[in-house]
Amino acid sequence: MTPTPPAPDPLIARRSHELAMSAIKEMSILSARVPGAASLAWGLPSFRTPEPIRAAVARALDEDPAAGMYALPAGLPELRAAVAREHARRTGQSVDPETRVQITAGNMEGLQTLFQAIVDPGDEVIVTDPGFVSHISQIRFCGGPPVFWAMDEGNGWALDIDALPALIGPRTKAIVLVTPSNPTGAILSRDTLRAAARIARDRGVLIVLDDPYSHFTYENEALYHNLASDPEFADHIAYLFTFSKAYAMSGWRAGYMIVPPALLAETTKIHDLTMICTPRISQIAALAALAGPRSHLDDFQAILARRRALICERLDRVPHVFQYQKPQGAYYVFPRIVAAHESSVRFAHDLLNAAHVTVTPGSAFGPSGEHHVRMAYCVGDDTINLAFDRIEAHFGV
Repeated sequence: MTPTPPAPDPLIARRSHELAMSAIKEMSILSARVPGAASLAWGLPSFRTPEPIRAAVARALDEDPAAGMYALPAGLPELRAAVAREHARRTGQSVDPETRVQITAGNMEGLQTLFQAIVDPGDEVIVTDPGFVSHISQIRFCGGPPVFWAMDEGNGWALDIDALPALIGPRTKAIVLVTPSNPTGAILSRDTLRAAARIARDRGVLIVLDDPYSHFTYENEALYHNLASDPEFADHIAYLFTFSKAYAMSGWRAGYMIVPPALLAETTKIHDLTMICTPRISQIAALAALAGPRSHLDDFQAILARRRALICERLDRVPHVFQYQKPQGAYYVFPRIVAAHESSVRFAHDLLNAAHVTVTPGSAFGPSGEHHVRMAYCVGDDTINLAFDRIEAHFGV
């Protein structure tokens, strides 16, 4: 029998007491307590923020007296205009920066703001299963139960579009999609995305596109489709982009969302209550990222492709521990545990304590994630090799 959790302090809100720490962060915190642990838990790229961005920020700090000041809640006008130009470049679709663009403190804050704007207690949001752990928690924190849309592991983690209509009920507000996927690395097909968007549009449901990883599709670039490029769905999509991954700016906390005009006033109010503004210095960095060269993207992707090959090679050497599908994009692999184990949580904790290797338990990513773990290969080659040297020593070859 599961023990009853202790009652919260009367000062603590139930929604906070019942909120679990992200399993990614929990494992990273535990890992930090194990000297020399080889961590594959956190999707934190090992890359340095590109020099042109750093140089632009340094100039602003020296020359711009407003660099450390507030900005208006929706973002610097020049950055919002640059975002609109970038969106047109990437999707072919023009958006009005005044009515469609919100600058965010990364996609995590953007998604939290968006969910607070659309979800009342009892409203439902559909997420892929497996899906990003923090999306699941954010929806629950807003009082809306997540509804899981299962991905088919045996079919390359594809989504069954025929299953979607039955998941939509009278209180469904949104469908959250990430492609390439976190945690599976799967790229959702153009046909699946467009079919989902048609169903959502016809049922009055918002499609939320969380886009951290579209610059990392390796040899599968032709498979990637940005649903925001389809004009027929423009009024039914909220598109969110973060600078964290493609520009190695995870600590800067900068991103943007492009939403239907009716939503912008709501998200701006909530963003103001939460942040006042995305830090101006981070907006200056984001503006430099959009204005500067993009040569680093090829370098980042080449390094990640090599690391993907390395982690797959190392997984191939332990088929008695893991079975996996090669990820098509992003920088995660989501292998199934075939070694004897009680649960993915127990497996991850035992692996950390016994072998000093950190992975994230798959159950955190939804019901279909149980008996899997997520491994991030955005870390250095030496960390990947050390982790698998220890896995081989622990389980045998």
